Amino acid sequence: MSKQDIFDFHSAMPIINEDTEFFPLMSQQDEDEMNNEETPETLAILPLRNTVLFPGVVIPITVGRDKSIKLIKEAYKGNKIIGVVSQKDVSIEDPTFEQLNTVGTVANIIKLLQMPDGNTTVIIQGKQRFSLIEEVQNEPYIKAVVKKFEEQKHKADKEFKTLIASIREMSAQIIQLSPNIPTEASIALKNIESNSFLINFISSNMNAEMADKQKILEMNKLQDRAQKVMELLMVELQMLELRNQIQSKVRTDLDKQQRDYFLNQQLKTIQEELGGSSADLEFDALQEKAKQKKWSKAVASHFDKELDKLGRMNPAAPDYSVQLNYLELLLDLPWSEFTKDNFDLKRAQRILDKDHFGLEKVKQRIIEYLAVLKLKRDMKAPILCLVGPPGVGKTSLGKSIAKALGRKYVRMALGGIRDEAEIRGHRKTYIGAMPGRIISSIKKAGADNPVFVLDEIDKVGTDHRGDPSSALLEVLDPEQNSAFYDHYVEMDYDLSNILFIATANSLSTIQPALLDRMEIIEVNGYTIEEKIEIAKKYLLPKQKENHGLQNKDINLKPALIEKVIEDYTRESGVRGLEKKIGSIVRGVATKIAMEEEYQVTLTPEDIERILGAPIYDKDLYEGNEVAGVVTGLAWTSVGGDILFIEASLSPGKGKLTLTGNLGDVMKESAVIALAYLRAHAAEFGIDYSLFDNWDVHVHVPAGATPKDGPSAGVTMLTALTSAFTQRKVKQHLAMTGEITLRGKVLPVGGIKEKILAAKRANIKEIILCKSNRKDILEIKESYVKDLKFHYVTEMSEVIEMALTKNKVKKPLDLSVKIPTIVN
Repeated sequence: MSKQDIFDFHSAMPIINEDTEFFPLMSQQDEDEMNNEETPETLAILPLRNTVLFPGVVIPITVGRDKSIKLIKEAYKGNKIIGVVSQKDVSIEDPTFEQLNTVGTVANIIKLLQMPDGNTTVIIQGKQRFSLIEEVQNEPYIKAVVKKFEEQKHKADKEFKTLIASIREMSAQIIQLSPNIPTEASIALKNIESNSFLINFISSNMNAEMADKQKILEMNKLQDRAQKVMELLMVELQMLELRNQIQSKVRTDLDKQQRDYFLNQQLKTIQEELGGSSADLEFDALQEKAKQKKWSKAVASHFDKELDKLGRMNPAAPDYSVQLNYLELLLDLPWSEFTKDNFDLKRAQRILDKDHFGLEKVKQRIIEYLAVLKLKRDMKAPILCLVGPPGVGKTSLGKSIAKALGRKYVRMALGGIRDEAEIRGHRKTYIGAMPGRIISSIKKAGADNPVFVLDEIDKVGTDHRGDPSSALLEVLDPEQNSAFYDHYVEMDYDLSNILFIATANSLSTIQPALLDRMEIIEVNGYTIEEKIEIAKKYLLPKQKENHGLQNKDINLKPALIEKVIEDYTRESGVRGLEKKIGSIVRGVATKIAMEEEYQVTLTPEDIERILGAPIYDKDLYEGNEVAGVVTGLAWTSVGGDILFIEASLSPGKGKLTLTGNLGDVMKESAVIALAYLRAHAAEFGIDYSLFDNWDVHVHVPAGATPKDGPSAGVTMLTALTSAFTQRKVKQHLAMTGEITLRGKVLPVGGIKEKILAAKRANIKEIILCKSNRKDILEIKESYVKDLKFHYVTEMSEVIEMALTKNKVKKPLDLSVKIPTIVN
């Protein structure tokens, strides 16, 4: 139920009898006592949306607005007296003091009920009329100064008595002609003694417009109010008589088709007598709009059928608005309405190059798609999935593609979605049903072939409300999405012309069946050179514009941008870099705003003054003066990184200890490395007794960070061999690869991210599996500049390349035999 105060009465008169609790009949004595009561100086004001409260009358109202609920509950705990005033404009959700009528009614709260559906219903009785003087508060609800509305005395002359008698007689006729009003209502009317209460009671329950009822409330003469009520009752009586005449003309035995026809004619006749209705206008507008749609015969037939159903509904019925909303959705959807693709491939290439630096694979794939579409003119759009660390431009790439194609752009964030209905929609039978977000996004785009970005597809959740990943299977299958079924639309919708672009940080959390339907394109991190270009062309101009600076206000040289990249950020993307540049621009903006002198061309000292001391060291590799410390390369969901593996020996009984928050696979790599070293100790000049007399401790720093994967196998082996032989590890060397008990080195993934991490750490040489050579060949030449690669297949080759012949300066004396203690 919408948040509004609702007056829920019968269109004419309610069920009334002398014993009813909600509608007691008021005697003349009760009315005199009520009129003599003092009106409070200030009252809390309850705005009513679609009714008017009259003195003496008892009505139930359902309150939904938060302000109204708070007012009612506080008043019910207090003196139970409030002011009730109707709104001037019923369409306003939260009216102000000026948007209320000036005359209202003091009301007494009789009962407060909490309904099973969660709504609050309050039964109130009108007491006296009052005039609003001025507002004294508007939060949490309106409170105003009021003044008692004085009524002019009237004479009960012969003319007035005749008028009252006519009103009683006409009310009885209306009750008799209205089949939905019980005859007990006429008995209640006869038992009302007070003329004033009679006028109020009939005014409250008659079928009249709110404006007419408010006008009656504001009249200060009882004779005038009675005259107005008489006029409105006359109109109501004439309408009922006309309706009965029409019914008598068509009351005969007819078959179903004729019966439906005459019922519709009857309805039209009534509406013509009333001057037409808003329902007619809505129906005609829907019909006219449908003629302009270019949809298929099946859709047109379905729409006509649903439109006929709307025409047979009572506009006051709850289902009417549901059906109307459904038809409006069908009309708003762009059935076979396409934007024209721009096939100027050179222009598309320029736009992609201008908006995004690098990302050659993605750009090439989009140009290929455009080229085929230009030649064939009809093809199913591919489902592209851009996978890479945060901040590399996956999401913003969708906008550039839409601009290059000349298509509409729409984005749907999938992070945290757990309800299948978010994708497929709700059935119309449910309260508050709505279409799924796929259909809603297409409606928003206004075209049947937009560029549709499904952001963070790897973060879709699952719970008891269904599996959204499974619902996406039909959306992202080029062979099935030509007939996508939404529960709300209840018809197949063609999604095959949409260019879907999904983004993800990791493929590991995506459902395998869903992954199989997409074309995976890796969007890796940027080199320092690329980040400098991105900062110059995109990030710095954007931050200048955001902070109101001109080009002449700040000059950030490439060398300083490189300093920011190396000293203050360590990421694959450029999101952190953009924040740091924003901080620098704000520092300059502060100087300008405070009219202080500063250097337009910033210096390294200015950077450190604004950003603070450098966060990261440029040279991250560990020195080779300590045996057993080796630099490894790792892949993470936010890009590549380096890690250090430390191995040390201590007197003991050959126990292996592993620390550093390692996963099972990484622990197994250490066990395999030690087992291989024991089996081939002679080859590396290691005494076998060392394994029984010295404990081995392997540690991977940053213990708070979980680490797992087979990529550290060769690093584990090199660290253990260095510790047992006390030989140095080569300077500026890193490695990655999986190992086996047979002594083989296996390939691993994430090579590009690892290479970028190595360059950031000033690594010069990298040891890889020979099978990973193809990954290096796919990397842009500028990425691998100044790097030397060693490709291996055997673990013995790793040791040969990684360790020098020289021992560390202060090696352990491993020749000493540890005495065995015997009890």
